[in-house]
Amino acid sequence: MTRFRSFLAAVLACCLVSLAVSSARAEGKVKVFVLAGQSNMEGKAPNKLFEHQATDPKTKEFFAHLRDGDQWVERDDVFIKYLNRHGKLTLGYGSRDRTGSEYEFGYVLGEHYDEPVLLIKACWGGHSLYKLFRSPSNPVSQERLDKELAQAIERTKKQNERIAKEDAEKPENKRRKPKPLPTMAEIKSGYGESYRNMMDEVAEVKANYETLFPELKGKELEFAGLFWFQGWNDQYNDAWLEYEDNFEAFIKDVRKDLGEPNLPVVTAMMGQHGSAGVTEGSPREAINAAQKAMEKTFPGTVTAVATDVLVDEAAEELYPRWRDNFEQWQKTGGDRAYHYLGSAIWFTRIGNACAKAMIELDAEK
Repeated sequence: MTRFRSFLAAVLACCLVSLAVSSARAEGKVKVFVLAGQSNMEGKAPNKLFEHQATDPKTKEFFAHLRDGDQWVERDDVFIKYLNRHGKLTLGYGSRDRTGSEYEFGYVLGEHYDEPVLLIKACWGGHSLYKLFRSPSNPVSQERLDKELAQAIERTKKQNERIAKEDAEKPENKRRKPKPLPTMAEIKSGYGESYRNMMDEVAEVKANYETLFPELKGKELEFAGLFWFQGWNDQYNDAWLEYEDNFEAFIKDVRKDLGEPNLPVVTAMMGQHGSAGVTEGSPREAINAAQKAMEKTFPGTVTAVATDVLVDEAAEELYPRWRDNFEQWQKTGGDRAYHYLGSAIWFTRIGNACAKAMIELDAEK
């Protein structure tokens, strides 16, 4: 009987330890990072290019850490939600059949943190900080709204006049109804639309993450950083002139809405010019300077990472002649210069540098 009691006590102790471990894991936290911006945050390196370069003797060592035999690593400790897609982090969470900086970014974070990592990608091509990502505390001036409305009304009137003239000249055509004139409410609604959509993505994940990612059930989400990769569309219509003010307001509003007053922010500055260097006095130079200025505005919690110095030299060299060397180009790059040549190497380097910058900021908190 004594031996039996000892056996039961041992079994009970094991069960208690198991329950304690399970409880500790359930009570753990998940490091959450929001990845936001426009097309380059979407990710433009073709998956086929990754596949080729992962086996090419000249480049395979660069991608070796992302490979498990002849397959791409699928992290069981890093998860991702990108619009209508979600799952364990692996290749292919960029634009259709493409990958961006999120793969390497998440991989490096997963290697560093003991806690699980969750990436929420909220990005849309061609969206400016000036308008679509404009944050709530930073409304556009009424003067600008009035001017934009007047221009929109004028464009619509001319379009309606053209349609009416075409229909009058060809009465056999089906008559088209004139378009209604734009309203102030419609003009206002465009401002901040992407910001609101970004926060809707975050809210959806917060509400449903245990269903989206059953492995995270019972754990608590902790917003640990924002990775911002944007700027191209603010090079036009004088938008760069107020980028610094707009970005400062954006950071403050994101921190307020996520409930993290010192949320680390890492910005990938525009570097599509590569080794040629940014043109002096250009809008791009101004935007990069505005992003860099946030390091002084928010000391110790914001870092701007240069991306031109991470250029894929082979893709850069071949790009001017890509049409004449198309087969070779498909093994080297995959897009235009504004998308970092669609370079798997360049996007991966950006993800690596920004992840390391994020870890450094987190350590300083």
